[in-house]
This record gives sequence, structure tokens and C-alpha cells, in this order.
Amino acid sequence: MEIILGVPRNSEKKIVTANEAKELIAKWQQQGRKIVFTNGCFDILHKGHVQYLAAARKLGDALIIGLNSDASIKRLKGNLRPILPLEERAAILASLECVDLIVIFEEDDPGKLIATLKPKILVKGADWSENKIIGSDTIKALGGEVLTLPLVSGCSTTNVINTILERYGK
Repeated sequence: MEIILGVPRNSEKKIVTANEAKELIAKWQQQGRKIVFTNGCFDILHKGHVQYLAAARKLGDALIIGLNSDASIKRLKGNLRPILPLEERAAILASLECVDLIVIFEEDDPGKLIATLKPKILVKGADWSENKIIGSDTIKALGGEVLTLPLVSGCSTTNVINTILERYGK
């Protein structure tokens, strides 16, 4: 893989529309590949995110990320977020080897996207109880699995923001 300025060449090809992802996933599933899906804001990428995504990828043959749009994040987390705009968040995630595809969604939750993509495995962090994971009913009805992965203690975007504020003030 050729690397330019620290970003693997062609990583932008990982950022696709829901329809493009649907076609690729269907093709991969026909080939017997197990598709893993997760979603989130991934606002300021930190060690917890990276370890979580690497662990999620190990659960199958391809990892798809549903990435909240900027407008979606503002509605969910307030007007001060996201810190990093969508283009930067998507580019950073696309540069990770463990990430196969990124699909941006405008809704406040990924339910519609999950129903469209039909992955075999749906993964969230352990801070989500299975009955609260959006899309879990869809995945189970399709015969798939819903799993949670442990969080990395002390790692969160909120903690990163608070550290910056403590060190550099408002």
C-alpha cells in the first residue's frame, strides 16, 4: 500500500454511499465474507476508538462504519460538536487498515442504514446494553449477531476535550 503524507493512497475510496455499500456487501456476502457493522461520531479519534475498531474488525471479514454527519452530531451532542468536521473524521477513519468502508448517515440513529446494509454482525461498545442497540432487532431477524466490546478505561472524546480545556483554558 502506497502512503502519501501519512494517508494510504485510495483510502478515500472507502467512503461510499449507502447504495454503493449495499452492493459491495451483497457481493462480499455471496463470497462468504462475514460483514461487521458499527457506527458512531468518532469526533476526536483516540486510543479507545482505535482499539475498538480493530477488535470489531477481528469479528469478521470486513468492517463497515456508519459515520454520523455533522448535523446529526449537533442534534445529538449540541452545537459545540463535532470538533472535527465530517471530511476530517471520515479521512482519518478511512486511513485505518481495519476499516473497509465508511457510510455517512444524516439521521440521528443508524437504524435505516443497518436495515439497508444487512450486516451479519452489529457491534457497539459495552456502554450500550443489547436491548438499547439500534438495529439489534433487524440484525437478529436476519439471523445475525449483536455484540458489545469492552471500552478502554479513561478513553473518550469528552475526556480529551476536558483535558484540553484544563490545560489550555477556555
